[in-house]
Amino acid sequence: MENLIQLVNKIQRACTALGDHGEESAMPTLWDALPSIAVVGGQSSGKSSVLESIVGKDFLPRGSGIVTRRPLVLQLHKIDEGREYAEFMHLPRKKFTDFAAVRQEIADETDRETGRNKGISSVPIHLSIYSPHVVNLTLVDLPGLTKVAVEGQPDSIVQDIENMVRSFIEKPNCIILAISPANQDLATSDAIKISREVDPKGERTFGVLTKIDLMDKGTDATEILEGKAYKLNFPWIGVVNRSQADINKQVDMIAARKRENEYFATTPEYRHLASRMGSVHLGKVLSKHLETVIKSRIPGLQSLINKTIIELETELNRIGKPIAADTGGKLYMIMEICRTFDQIFKDHLDGIRPGGEKIYQVFDNQFPASLKRLQFDKHLSMDNVRKLITEADGYQPHLIAPEQGYRRLIESCLVLVRGPAEAAVDAVHGILKDLIHKSMSETMELKQYPTLKVELGSAAVDSLERMREESKRATLLLVDMEYGYLTVEFFRKLPQDAEKGGNPSHSLFDRYNDAYLRRIATTVLSYVNMVCGTLRNTIPKSVVYCQVREAKRSLLDHFFTELGKREGKQLASLLNEDPAIMQRRTSLAKRLELYRSAQTEIEAVAWER
Repeated sequence: MENLIQLVNKIQRACTALGDHGEESAMPTLWDALPSIAVVGGQSSGKSSVLESIVGKDFLPRGSGIVTRRPLVLQLHKIDEGREYAEFMHLPRKKFTDFAAVRQEIADETDRETGRNKGISSVPIHLSIYSPHVVNLTLVDLPGLTKVAVEGQPDSIVQDIENMVRSFIEKPNCIILAISPANQDLATSDAIKISREVDPKGERTFGVLTKIDLMDKGTDATEILEGKAYKLNFPWIGVVNRSQADINKQVDMIAARKRENEYFATTPEYRHLASRMGSVHLGKVLSKHLETVIKSRIPGLQSLINKTIIELETELNRIGKPIAADTGGKLYMIMEICRTFDQIFKDHLDGIRPGGEKIYQVFDNQFPASLKRLQFDKHLSMDNVRKLITEADGYQPHLIAPEQGYRRLIESCLVLVRGPAEAAVDAVHGILKDLIHKSMSETMELKQYPTLKVELGSAAVDSLERMREESKRATLLLVDMEYGYLTVEFFRKLPQDAEKGGNPSHSLFDRYNDAYLRRIATTVLSYVNMVCGTLRNTIPKSVVYCQVREAKRSLLDHFFTELGKREGKQLASLLNEDPAIMQRRTSLAKRLELYRSAQTEIEAVAWER
């Protein structure tokens, strides 16, 4: 069972080292889930004397006004034998055997955090005391509640202290040790008042009555100690601390404990309660209760820790890995991020992610529609056909069929196809460019490194530009080839009778009549439509081969080649991460380490139960 308190002590120290001391935080906090005992009382209630009586040592700063200005997490460790000593978490490996030096270090460490203007801070001081004369116990000594600010303190300090105390004791896992002086009306007790606000049923409050020996003659605290005046779930415990005169005379703590026991045993009003009075009994009761509470909270702690580990791992994965220190590691990291982006881009093209289907829509809708809008029939009007046929004949009219005229008419029509062909190339380029931007936004790692994101995006777009130029050259070459060499078989299959092919005996005027020209226009349109049907199939193949396929194959090849030429500083500039992200990753990693360690240790203790 003693392992339970030691376990909580260890986790509390680790929490404090991470800056987790129960305050509101964007990160999960383990401190709030750990059972603890908070010592609450007004100034001059005897709070410090109670703690020193439990420990059996003078070690707390004393003086007028607000002395305790930071929470003091006091961890008591019972050892079998040896000399008593103390350790502060902020001074690792330094043992204090002189408890006057402990008192001075508490005061000095308080000033380091709060300054000497008597301000307060919620950052705790961790003090561990090892002694054969203590029980295993952890107490959190909070600043004493006060009603007025002393000179040099802000007017808000009264409310600030109350808010700090409340923030500790309002947590359901906090056990409240409410210190009240017996020589004052219990109804005015600061400790009872604030405890009642957060624990109205008294289910987690222990009442401690001090200064019983200083009550007016003819009065006693029997009704309070018996639970009649103010009932709590746990019995009230009375203590008799050393007087200020005893402290000034440096009365030994062992002698003070002996005198305390004698007081309760010999005073008629308290003789029947003597067995459950005194600071020694108080320490044992608190230790046993803390162990019981910790034991009952273990399943909840395990559940919280397991859940939080998953949350922290998820967040760390989202933020990404830390930057490698060496040049090779930086280059590898950049390459891995780029490959992740490249794979996401390919997934869009391959249909695993949306977006690639828009390329097919260009070939199936946009390109055919643009071919139809060319309106070759208007280009092959009688006047235009006559003009081109006549110009092609030159000074010598054609004899049988106007071959040069046919060629010029076909070329003038097919040249018009270059426009839709280029438009198809540009449309696919635009889609690929959009997919690059979309893929970059979906590559989570790039969000960490804005410089790399800009350079990678620029390199990818530059690659697409080179691919577009090559695609445009190859696609227009397909169009040029169609009017550079005509398909002879098409014309051989046409009827060659004298009526349709032209009669050389006809006059020049008859040869260019409308019926004759209309037949030529119809033949040319039929041929052009056949070629457009072919190009409707071949141009998409060229575009896909030169742009889509090439983008999948070598989008970042040029960028990778340039990366290999860069030095360490240049690579580091690409991984110029936001400092806030770096700090958060470090904090999350440390917190995850804490939770994993706590998980292992709690499971080990749970198995021993």
